[in-house]
Amino acid sequence: MNDSLAGLWRLGGTIGRRQFFLIGACLMALKFNLDRLLYARLLGRTWSPFDSEFAMSFVFRTDLHPLDAQQAAIMVAAAIPFLWIGVVLTSKRLRSAGLPVWLTVLFFVPLVKFLFFAILCVLPGRGSAEIAPGARWDSLLPRSSLGSALAAIVATFIPALLLGWLCTTVLQSYAASLFIGIPFCQGFFAALFHGRHEKRSLSACIGVANLSILCTGAAFFAFAVEGILCLIMAAPLAAILTSLGACLGHAVQSPRIHIGETGRLACVALLAMPGLMWLEDAKPPVDPLLKVTSSVEVAAPPERVWRNVVSFSELPPPHEWIFKLGIAYPIRASISGTGVGAIRRCEFSTGPFVEPIEVWDEPRLLKFSVTSNPAPMQEWTPYPHVEPAHLHGFLVSEGGQFHLIALPNGGTRLEGTTWYRHHMWPAFYWRMWSDFLIHKIHLRVLRHVAQLSERAPA
Repeated sequence: MNDSLAGLWRLGGTIGRRQFFLIGACLMALKFNLDRLLYARLLGRTWSPFDSEFAMSFVFRTDLHPLDAQQAAIMVAAAIPFLWIGVVLTSKRLRSAGLPVWLTVLFFVPLVKFLFFAILCVLPGRGSAEIAPGARWDSLLPRSSLGSALAAIVATFIPALLLGWLCTTVLQSYAASLFIGIPFCQGFFAALFHGRHEKRSLSACIGVANLSILCTGAAFFAFAVEGILCLIMAAPLAAILTSLGACLGHAVQSPRIHIGETGRLACVALLAMPGLMWLEDAKPPVDPLLKVTSSVEVAAPPERVWRNVVSFSELPPPHEWIFKLGIAYPIRASISGTGVGAIRRCEFSTGPFVEPIEVWDEPRLLKFSVTSNPAPMQEWTPYPHVEPAHLHGFLVSEGGQFHLIALPNGGTRLEGTTWYRHHMWPAFYWRMWSDFLIHKIHLRVLRHVAQLSERAPA
């Protein structure tokens, strides 16, 4: 027993899949209850399994209160022993299965690590008696390189299409199972099927896997499930996860593995993905409140700039490429009343933002909440009307402000800030897109206000 416990901390050696499953399941249960206790004691709220997936990111945020940062540091410190044991067990199991140890990096990929764990629990050990010649079902997979590639694409993109439709249309969920789980599994099985009869090159496996995910995206577009712009934004993340899955599939592929093992792996994925979707739908992750601030310098005093901040005339048609692709852009702003309680309306190409004024500190600060949000974009599609679920309630502005700072040269530093939430995961990836788009919207408004203020008479 002492030797077994000591082995949990040493990187060397191997471990069988049954022992790997039992120890891993016990550690997951222990970690689950530890996180639940810490969240209740430190944060005073209930725990979601997805909170621990992104807990590490809290430490690197700069907009946290010191107490929040301390709480996040405690959560991470409690996770370090489990991270180390997880790395040790994963590396031991990879050696046992005859796979490269560098695949241990998949243990750190959110959501993928659960799928990776399930795969390692199914794969037989190197030299196992379960390794045998293929069964009669092998005849369904062509032996030629082109034939096996086409079969792998068809066999993987159809289940991925059905799972994606279930996630986006039925559950209306744009969470990690859609953007991480499906591409990773699709890449893994595409490479596995492609190399069933003979070992294919890594580049061939990655190529076939990405062709499969490309077919899935094309089918989403053809069946009017999604527009082209959203598919383009999701493409980089999907390509990375698909390629990671293909790398694992390339490492696992071998004509020596019994076809039954491949079937078990497929069953694991087909059962795991709907379960993860249901879990995300039943207990969605907590959406962080995000902040974007942009600024310009105006060659006019704050008093003159203030008038054009409160309301401004119609902007010229956009010349920025991102707005021409369908992203919503501001057109004009008007206000009813003055002071706190006045209602400001900022008209966008997809509809109005309704903004009740909360702070009216002329000519320094205009702060408002947002009670109505239009759609964030118009989808590119050949169909008369395509309206996926993410156009409503998945990118929500909660408030904003204009801050006017007087400069020594008589000018004004004009800062625009938006506070918003989005319900698409992984949050760090979609935040890159949303921050970029909101920054472009800010600059379109701020530059227009600057031009109006600089042209106005003193």
